Amino acid sequence: MTSVYSGLATRTPVRLVADSSRVITRLFVPGQEGFELQDSRAGAVLGRILALDEDDVQSALDDVFSRFADRHRDLDNTFRAHASELADRLNPDRELSQSRSLLVGATFTSEYAIEGAALCNPSVVVHPDQSGIHSGSVRFVMSVRGIGEGHLSSIGFRTGTVDAGGGVAVDDPAPFATVGTTESGVLDAAVFRSELARLDDAGEAADYVLDALGDHFTRLALDRRLTRLRTNRRTRGHPDETIALIRAIADRTYAVRFPERIPLPERVLWPSTEAEAAGMEDARFVRFVEDDGSVMFYATYTAYSGSKISQQLLATDDFRCFTSVPLVGRAAANKGLALFPRRINGRFAALSRSDRESNAIAFSDELSVWTDALPCQQPTESWEALQLGNCGAPIETDAGWLVLTHGVGPMRTYSIGAILLDLDDPTRVLGRLRQPLLSPTEGERDGYVPNVVYSCGALVHGDSLVLPYGISDGAIGIATVPMPELLAALGAQ
Repeated sequence: MTSVYSGLATRTPVRLVADSSRVITRLFVPGQEGFELQDSRAGAVLGRILALDEDDVQSALDDVFSRFADRHRDLDNTFRAHASELADRLNPDRELSQSRSLLVGATFTSEYAIEGAALCNPSVVVHPDQSGIHSGSVRFVMSVRGIGEGHLSSIGFRTGTVDAGGGVAVDDPAPFATVGTTESGVLDAAVFRSELARLDDAGEAADYVLDALGDHFTRLALDRRLTRLRTNRRTRGHPDETIALIRAIADRTYAVRFPERIPLPERVLWPSTEAEAAGMEDARFVRFVEDDGSVMFYATYTAYSGSKISQQLLATDDFRCFTSVPLVGRAAANKGLALFPRRINGRFAALSRSDRESNAIAFSDELSVWTDALPCQQPTESWEALQLGNCGAPIETDAGWLVLTHGVGPMRTYSIGAILLDLDDPTRVLGRLRQPLLSPTEGERDGYVPNVVYSCGALVHGDSLVLPYGISDGAIGIATVPMPELLAALGAQ
């Protein structure tokens, strides 16, 4: 494939490829594999396990551990947890041996290859822990999108370093992949009010619930208030519809925790709600610095239910404990919201593509609520004729906000470009590249989704822009761009 491009980017030898041996464990219920709604076959399967004699049980269990123990952390605890899911199907008067209970758990467990189909669309931020790093170097965290069977996406992590000369090294992936523990999160009234207003259901029933709860509240408090609404449903309009909508919004708020002993590259953020049951896509991480100097890492991502998309906001200060909350409002419609790394004129700011084809700027006083967006960049070049979008959070430079963009052109080819925005008024475009920074080469065009180079975020270290990018959804490469030349090119164009 011959591509016209700016010539500013240099591809490094670093290449990350999908690894089908990176597997997690999942509860497996026979008869409910997801093809159609059917009763499970759990009872019959359980009966067969209970009918085995103890020697056969032990032999089968030994075989399972010999084949799978080195592929998972704490496999016996996984089996115990999955066996407990079957407790209500067991005769309480029958006591199972430990081996039989573990075999029950093993029988109702399956592996899932989180990168079985693809690995792509990385973003990168400075690691919160810089201890032990060589002078002039920086440690980074790279998020990756793994895609497995059924096109189900999850968020994984890699770590690495950039040295003083701009050389990039990525650490080996962890030997295991581990999903965190999910729990309830803190709910935000502003999210509910905005989303209910968008759905034209912000009436008296919603006010009855939300007015009693304050700005932030727990799921338990919300459920109690919804119970009161149901009890008093005859005196308020559309109570059942309101209850269903409020619960659907609340279900999208949760927290995920990983034990400290689980290293960052082993951690996997796995779909936890119905809204993202078919995948967590294209996380755009940003290191956000508040006006008081405090630091938080945020990431916007696309939640895919299997039929609908929505956007979510991850937050963490250590990459061990995460919260996920809905992003709502007209400017958060569609995909690809990307946060600026600090407030602008006292407000949060984000890149938006709510019209599905051009880049816009949104401002908000609430991180989760984005109402209107102001136009910023329209497609003008042939390589972006189909649509524009961003390739991650803006990067602050003395010259302006550097925004990496993606453009889609003939044959649905994705290329990466760049624009420069005014620091105080990011709706003002100070410069743009007329040619892409990166377009797919002949060796990059083939993959799970062909003819694509795509990134969800880059970082600057010294005079180097470090740009990780997905290669046709089959691998991840890293390119570097000299910042002085890039800014000069943006100024010239």
